Amino acid sequence: MDNSLAAGRRLAMQVVLAQVAVAVVAGLVFLARGIPSAAGALAGGLVVAIGTALLALPVFAPALAGGGTMLARFAVGTLLKWIVVIVGFYLILAYWRLPALPALIGLVAALLVNLVVLGIKKR
Repeated sequence: MDNSLAAGRRLAMQVVLAQVAVAVVAGLVFLARGIPSAAGALAGGLVVAIGTALLALPVFAPALAGGGTMLARFAVGTLLKWIVVIVGFYLILAYWRLPALPALIGLVAALLVNLVVLGIKKR
């Protein structure tokens, strides 16, 4: 088992790339319903990928530190992620007025990537 900082960075990168891929696939699937639906699904997934990248930055970018410092970095990263997801989803619906259902499906699909990737890595 590899618990190094480099392994954490690789796993974070894999999760973000998988979320981007799922967002693109969701956008392509909803292209059959029109450009706004495709844009909504893509944007919903990308908001989660951006949030996950912002979660990983304070946790994995600097060098390892003590337990309390790492916990604080993770808490800050998690807060950043959810702020980005909530504000991004609000902008998708209220500002850009993209269809809600495709945006929600793209968002949920990208969130489910965490469970799939981390479940695969757990084994």
